[in-house]
Amino acid sequence: MLVHSAKSRWALWALFLVLFLPLFALPLLVILAASFSTHWSGALPSGPTAEHYASAVRGESLHALTTSLVTALTASALALVVGTWAALAAHALGRRGRRTLDALFVLPVAVPSVVVGLAVLVAFSQPPLLLNGTRWIVVLAHTVLVTAFAYQSVSAALVRLDPVYEQAAASLGARPAYVLLRVKLPLLLPSLNAAAGLCFALSMGELSATMMLYPPDWLPLPVLIFTATDRGSLFTGSALAVVLMAATLLVLLAVSRIRTKATYR
Repeated sequence: MLVHSAKSRWALWALFLVLFLPLFALPLLVILAASFSTHWSGALPSGPTAEHYASAVRGESLHALTTSLVTALTASALALVVGTWAALAAHALGRRGRRTLDALFVLPVAVPSVVVGLAVLVAFSQPPLLLNGTRWIVVLAHTVLVTAFAYQSVSAALVRLDPVYEQAAASLGARPAYVLLRVKLPLLLPSLNAAAGLCFALSMGELSATMMLYPPDWLPLPVLIFTATDRGSLFTGSALAVVLMAATLLVLLAVSRIRTKATYR
């Protein structure tokens, strides 16, 4: 909606700040303030310290952050490959086949993630494919949970993609594989980068299914944050949460720069 008068614009900005600050900004500011504190008995925290961050970037915390990054990067890459392949296949099918694939890929998102974790645990706790107790079952669960977002993103981009480019390449004698690799995928690159960033962010914050699956030697950072706050170490958990947010935002910033370059090209 376009607003032309100055008073209406100021009113919308005021409404935005009233809704944004309490619902979104204030909780994050509270976590940030708590991460630098040792006590919080009044309206404001007290006992400023950076010791929580010193422990958050070494030892078990650093290992948990590395575990989360490796899990999210691996799951995002797998989800991007599977989701892109499925979206391309669905785009070539009829309406009924496309709806069937849409339902299959959206199903893990339509149910609680703890149900997905339980399903993966039951399915891969027996031979011939025994993954229970390994890091791969965590990666698999994250991949299942985020593939739907890659699939939907690429599917939406394929609908908007102008078929003239593919037709021109085919008319010049290009083979289907060449058209896919040199024409269609480069045009989809901005959507692929956006899907990769979304999958990465969702995987970095996934907790419910991870709690059911992670082995002792593969502890992601969200689980460590939960265990710290569950033991009453709220300030340590706040510092770990800030580290998790910062790591996620840095990767998303890198992905956005790649997307900008792809769009420019």
